[in-house]
Amino acid sequence: MRRTPAELVGARPEPGHTIDFDGRPVPALPGQTIAAALWAADILAWRTTRVNGRPRGAFCGIGACYDCLATVNGRPNQRTCLLPAEPGDTVTTQEGHGRADLAV
Repeated sequence: MRRTPAELVGARPEPGHTIDFDGRPVPALPGQTIAAALWAADILAWRTTRVNGRPRGAFCGIGACYDCLATVNGRPNQRTCLLPAEPGDTVTTQEGHGRADLAV
């Protein structure tokens, strides 16, 4: 059954939850991406570049540019602009390539 625009105006999202970013709780809403939750919390960078250590965050928002990479739940190189924020997710700033076993 499709809902009309008038019905959607009164829609209420499910209760929010939190994710952990570098040891800090960050609020997130159901269906929100990790990048969107970080932006909403005024966090604009969560990765540094390999060569000069420059800060990066979301750029394109559609998973094409890879500037939004972060380590999520221990897995490096996750595109946060595409990954939904799930309750209890742990997100850490990714330095460079995100793999300690590779020389920079």
